[in-house]
Amino acid sequence: MSISFKIRNHFFSAFREFFVHHHNSLEFRAKIFALIIAANEESEDRCYDIVKDLSMEIYKNDEDRANLLMLSTKELVQKVKDNNGLDIDILITHIQKEVKDVPRYAKKIEIEKLQPLLETTHDKDILSYQENILEFLQNLKEETLHTRKDQIKIDEEKL
Repeated sequence: MSISFKIRNHFFSAFREFFVHHHNSLEFRAKIFALIIAANEESEDRCYDIVKDLSMEIYKNDEDRANLLMLSTKELVQKVKDNNGLDIDILITHIQKEVKDVPRYAKKIEIEKLQPLLETTHDKDILSYQENILEFLQNLKEETLHTRKDQIKIDEEKL
């Protein structure tokens, strides 16, 4: 990351919702990534490299946006680790609420993109926990896409 990006990021962190296009969408994706990473208390920095690579794919090589997603994910994971008003259950609740409020976000839950994060987990119990989280996310996605498909279509037409 360039020094100019780091300076901009500190500024954007405080005012992200005003300056970042589709801020809520980016934050939703960060919560999904953070949920999987934070479930592994021994997560490695390599997870953030994976998030960055996936972000480059998601945002079609827009490095600034990919870096913002990676840093937002890192901030959320750190809040969970520091027990700073955020934990796994709260992240799950936020994700559920956001999908309920904005059903098209269910399409942003891409289980296959989350799989590489599980490859960094070495403990079988933690891996099982992460797999359960993936199953929950998949069920949330499928249920939302099925029950709210009319609303999703209307919302997408407005974009």
